[in-house]
Parts: sequence; C-alpha cells; structure tokens
Amino acid sequence: MASMEETHVVHGNTMDPEGNTLNPVGADEKTWGWFAIFNIWANDVQSLFGYTLVASLFISFGVGGWTAFAALITAGLFVMWMVNLSGAAGEKYGIPYPVFARASLGTQGAKLPAILRATVAVFWYGVQVYFASTAVALLIHSFTGADTGAEFLGLTGIDWISFIIVWAFHIVIFWRGMNWVETFLNIAGPFVYLVMIGLVIVLWQKSDGQLLEATASIFANPEGTAWTEFKGFIAIVGTMVAYFAAVMINFSDFSRYAKDKRAMKLGNLAGLPFNMILFSALALLTTAGAAVVFGEKIINPTEIVERTDSVLLGVIAAITFFAATVGINLVANFIPAVNGIANLSPDKISFRKAGLITSLFALVIGAFWNSFISQFGISGFVNTLGAVLAPIFGIMIVDYYFHRKEQLNEDELYNMESGIYHYNNGWNTAAVKAFGAAAIFSVITVWVPWFAILSGFNWVVGAILGGVIYHALAKNDVKV
Repeated sequence: MASMEETHVVHGNTMDPEGNTLNPVGADEKTWGWFAIFNIWANDVQSLFGYTLVASLFISFGVGGWTAFAALITAGLFVMWMVNLSGAAGEKYGIPYPVFARASLGTQGAKLPAILRATVAVFWYGVQVYFASTAVALLIHSFTGADTGAEFLGLTGIDWISFIIVWAFHIVIFWRGMNWVETFLNIAGPFVYLVMIGLVIVLWQKSDGQLLEATASIFANPEGTAWTEFKGFIAIVGTMVAYFAAVMINFSDFSRYAKDKRAMKLGNLAGLPFNMILFSALALLTTAGAAVVFGEKIINPTEIVERTDSVLLGVIAAITFFAATVGINLVANFIPAVNGIANLSPDKISFRKAGLITSLFALVIGAFWNSFISQFGISGFVNTLGAVLAPIFGIMIVDYYFHRKEQLNEDELYNMESGIYHYNNGWNTAAVKAFGAAAIFSVITVWVPWFAILSGFNWVVGAILGGVIYHALAKNDVKV
C-alpha cells in the first residue's frame, strides 16, 4: 500500500484539465460558495423539458394550484435532504461520486454504477446538444430569414451548422476546466430568470391586465375532492423526485467543490425549494398569460414565443433556450459522464480525454437523434438504467452513515490493488447482492404495468430496498 505522502503525489491537481478528474480537490480548489450551488439547481430546473413538465403539473393532475405548489415544495425539500446526504462525503473529502462508491462497492465494483450513470448521462448529453442546437437554428433563422433547404439525416444545412456550433461550444467550456463550468452556470441561471420575467411582463401587457385572473382560474379546482387532491399531490411529488433522481446519486461530483458544508447546505436550501417556487410561479404566469392572449393553455415556451411574432423576442428566447439547455447539460449529463468514463481507467483518462470521449458519443447520438434514434423507444432503455441505479443510493448512504459513521480513509479509496476497500478482488459481495436484488425490483417497476401505481416513487423504493438489504448483509463486516 502506498504511503499517505506518496498517494497524495499521485492524486495531483483536480482542477488541472489535463489531470485526473477523480483526484480529491484541495482546500485551495474548494471555491464554490452557496450561490454556485444555488445555480446548479437553477440550471437543472431551467430546461425546456423542465418548463413543460412544471406547466403541465397545474393542468394535467386535476388538482388546485395550491396543492400543486405544496407538492413542488415538498419534493424540493425531500430532494434537498437527499442531496445533503449524498453530497456530504464529497464536500468533506473532495471526492467525486465514482470514488465515493468505492467505499461501499469496492474499488472495482464501483465501476459498474459509475459506468451505468455515465451511459445514461452520455445519451442525454447527446440529445441535449441536439435540442440546444435548435435554439441556435432559431437564432439564425430570426436574423437571416434563410430557407431550411434540403435535409440530411433529418437536419437541414442550418440545423447542421447549429449542431456543430453547440457541440464545439461544449468542448470549449470543459476544455478550460471546472472553473469555466462554474462561471457559465453562474451566468446562465440568473439570465434565464430575467428573460422569463420579461416574457411574463410582455404577456401581462398583451393580456390587458387579465393575467392574474387567468392565473386564479388555473389555481381553482371546484370539482376536485379531497381524494383527488391527495392523489395528485402524491403523483406530483413522485414525478419531481424522479426528475432529480440521477443528480441525487452523483451530487458529490459537485459538492466536492463547495467551500464548506454550510455553503453546500445553504446552496441546496436556496437552490431547491426556492428555485422550485420561483420557476414554477413563472411557468404558471406564462401559461396563464398565453391562455388569455392566444386562447389556449400552451405549456411549450417555444410555441408561445413563436406566436408573439416578435423578431426581438425570438432572438432573446433563442439565446435563453440555448443557455438553459447547455446549463442543464453540464449539470445533469456532462460531469457524471466524464467522471464515470474516467473511473474505467483513472491513471490513463484525464478530464479532457473523458470530455472528448463524451463529446464523440454526443456527436453520434445528437446527429442521429432526429432521424433514427428517437424512433426506437430508447427512453425505455435509459429509464431501465436509471431504475437500476436507485439501489446504489441506498447502499452508499447506509454504508457511509450507519456503518462507517461518516469516516473514510481517503488514501485507501485510491488504492486500486489492495486495502480495505478492495474487498474480494475489488468487489464488495454484500453490496453486489443487495444491488442485484433491489435492482430487479426497480426494473420490474419500469416494465410491469401493475407497478405503475408507484408513479415516481419506484426510485425511492429501490433505494430503500438497496439500503435495507445491504445493511442486513454487511453490518458486521465493515472496516473504515
């Protein structure tokens, strides 16, 4: 086993883009305050899908507005609790998710959940690059008024130019390291809110002051019973928990950069409930304004912008959609993909190499998404991988808090050949058994219609099962 001094020499400097992204960050690299953590959640919420999802909650679940808001706040507080648990080790030891997973699953066993998380992230990274490119295409059309032209693989010439621009933009951001990622997130989060507020003001003026009345009509639910309100409340909470499930698992990828635990917790407190309330309120007001101005409840913001028939608003909206989509891509997809890929061969794959591998996959997935991949029901495959990951959360939390009492041996986490986290040839048998048993249930909930009754709570149930089974198998066999 390497000595502590030797191991830290091997660890190197995490913030160096040429270095190993899995290395623990040092005290001088832990620079993210509460505002940076806040903006992680701002960017995670502010996607086009997030807007559509939140706007639809006030319409599709048959509940009153206050019930919907209560459910959103409850979900935000629950997710905040979960990420405070999963992010604590990252903040304390400066380690990312794949390294944290080594303590419970083993130095080799941790590669399985890391690559599963990376697979989900790489897929959605490519898809989000494509969706962000549609905003750039909208921008080009707004300025030039150019015709779409002939298509190749479902994309026109302007679409291809836009796609390559967005793809290259992501490379420029990560090539400069995590400091640039933080900077972009800190700019994009507030900017998107400013534009959303501007859109509400425009709709307010066009609605001749009827926006609040329309909002009140959405809040009203005269036909709703206590039972339908309760069912809707549970469904909304489950939906939002499922929406944030992936980030809950790998939040240590971000908390490792927090200045201290207070910054992490304050950022999560401001970032989750507050962002849920603010973003939901703006989505509700925009939907209500559209209902007055255009005579129908439109939950897609791009359609609202198109109907305003304003070139200036179209340009601003295109930039906003671009910033929002790139922001969530960096948070939910790029970072976990890079860390998961780097964990396959930590001594050979640097931050930049892992980023380039991720980008190459994204180039293929994004380019073929519109013409080929989207037609094959890939979402079922990705949802299955996501369900498989649920038990990992429970296993890591039980191992860290109940078995190890929040104490890890940092140097042993990087000892890939032997040591207390090497277990049986790098695999913790108890964790593997718990993972397999709980994952089977999680996958069943995706594919067996009867289990649809669990709604978004199948992830929570899978995490609880993983933790409970692991505790029963490993409670007497843990070394710190």
